[in-house]
Amino acid sequence: MKLDRRSFVSTLVAAGVVRSTSAREVPSAGPRFGLVTYLWGQDWNLPTLIRNCEEVGLAGIEVRVGHAHGIEPTLPRSAREEVRRRFADSPVECVGYGSNQEYHSPDSAVLERNIRETYELIRLCHDIGASGVKVKPNALPPEVPVERTIEQIAGALDRIGAFAADYNQKVRLEIHGRETSRIPVIRRIAEQISSPQVGLCWNCNAVDLESPGLEDNFRSVRPFFADTLHVHELDRGDYPYPALFRLLRETSYGGWILFEGNDPPDKDRLSALRRQVELMRTLWAEA
Repeated sequence: MKLDRRSFVSTLVAAGVVRSTSAREVPSAGPRFGLVTYLWGQDWNLPTLIRNCEEVGLAGIEVRVGHAHGIEPTLPRSAREEVRRRFADSPVECVGYGSNQEYHSPDSAVLERNIRETYELIRLCHDIGASGVKVKPNALPPEVPVERTIEQIAGALDRIGAFAADYNQKVRLEIHGRETSRIPVIRRIAEQISSPQVGLCWNCNAVDLESPGLEDNFRSVRPFFADTLHVHELDRGDYPYPALFRLLRETSYGGWILFEGNDPPDKDRLSALRRQVELMRTLWAEA
């Protein structure tokens, strides 16, 4: 019964009928546009990263481990305060941390390590003024029954969600992985998550277009969305972005649309990034 009620409320939230403070809630005023630093921003230090986003008109950043901006879970308190200050002094917001933490391993020690490391990232996000951490489901080990792995992933995310609530942080589950990016699988995971701090991050994967098609797949998981969504090169022609933006507008999506480019240009990256920002704005205006 509890799950049915949660799904019902989530559906109402997605339709704009009710409001909540959970990770699955998104404002209805329209999206904001930002950058995932993976590849296109990986070699910019923090001042350069913020300045470049300001210059091209991006309002937020999802940072990554191991990148030149140096936002790592090993940062001491003073460094975390400096990161917070730099974002506070800028119109650019730190949306959160884009991690590779995953919860499908049949090895309990590996699973517990991933959960503990996620806790540390939640603390980091809190300290630097971000609003949440992105994680992944990533795989279905062939030696384990699928439903057992799905239950394990959902259970781990419930534990993490309870921890995140104490820090007022969101947990954004990226639709990722060869098997776990398929919509029926990610929906089964989402249906078993009880924590309101946990929601999905749509990732514009090729499998979104599998039968019964983009619209049905999108609508089947839209009630579970968090407040971030990843898009890739919008002018590459391999994904129906006009249709996606129409669906986002129809369902009153008001979270972040974050550009996660795959192939950064060798020259004049800033102009290319500005082009992607213009495309995001145009697609939303024309949706």
